[in-house]
Amino acid sequence: MKKIAFLVGLLMVFSFLNQASAQKPIELSYAVFYPPAHKHTASAIEWSKDIENRTNGRVKITVYSGGTLTPPDKTYLGVIKGIADIGWSVAGYTKGRFPFSEVLELPFGVKNAVTCSRMINEFYKKFPPMQKEFEEVKVMYIHGHGPGLLHTKKPVYKLEDLKGMKIRAPGSIGTIISLLGGAPVGMTMSEAYDALSKGVVEGILAPYEPLEGFKLGEVVKYTTESYGIGYTTIQYIIMNKEKWNSLPPDIQKVIEQVNQEWIEKTGKVWDGVDESAKEYCLKLGHQMIPLSKEEEEKWTKAVKPLMDTYVNNMKAKNLPGEEALKFCLDYLKKNQ
Repeated sequence: MKKIAFLVGLLMVFSFLNQASAQKPIELSYAVFYPPAHKHTASAIEWSKDIENRTNGRVKITVYSGGTLTPPDKTYLGVIKGIADIGWSVAGYTKGRFPFSEVLELPFGVKNAVTCSRMINEFYKKFPPMQKEFEEVKVMYIHGHGPGLLHTKKPVYKLEDLKGMKIRAPGSIGTIISLLGGAPVGMTMSEAYDALSKGVVEGILAPYEPLEGFKLGEVVKYTTESYGIGYTTIQYIIMNKEKWNSLPPDIQKVIEQVNQEWIEKTGKVWDGVDESAKEYCLKLGHQMIPLSKEEEEKWTKAVKPLMDTYVNNMKAKNLPGEEALKFCLDYLKKNQ
């Protein structure tokens, strides 16, 4: 009897442990480079809560903002190595890692983040070379921002005013500045405030967002509204591949559903953040400088060689650069 009682007790202990294990949530870390109070950090938290709620608490995601878990330029590698389970960063911070995908960052004259984000995700689905560039991770979703413009400490009214100016422009975006006659300086957005305040750079090429979100409106006073060369950048939310593969299929399905919804949501947040940042700058006395039609044509003509260079570079790699460029031009013509 004692032996039977012992075995029953042992089975009860195992049953309790298994039940406790089943109830314990899967905990994931999420590295975000935006500051703690930024609206995009709030978006990352909301995305995480969506997953937690729809999995009935089976997944719990902790957001580490401000680059505290992985620096922005180390996030991609940090996710591959498992330092962070999930990461949000910018493709241009690891220049040369995504050459085929760089077509998405060409200065097409983009008008809003919603359209850019849709385009980037459709491009990712259509072109295997982009999928291959991200094959070391599991892509949650990718998005773009609204039109990148020129924000400076001194006014830039025409192309000649930009000659020789040091402008923060990382990755492939730096080539835009070079063709416009400026001197590109690669750095993350987190480093831009100090660089601008100390005179290391004289301006940035970026959407309106960081002027409020990173307080750069305090150290730049002018925006040249160069919409004709408006560009976007690839920003990714990715997960460690082994971690993803370890998740139960039903949880993977929930996350995929949430991701699809957040392509649109993130684009809308971006457009709202840009508008808010513009209003913030106007309150600080910031001056917006519109370009005349003739001047905008000069800027657009100056950066046009980027298109041909991209196609030729991809042709040398036996990649469908011409098709990729046509996809982007056609998509934006039809949708914005």
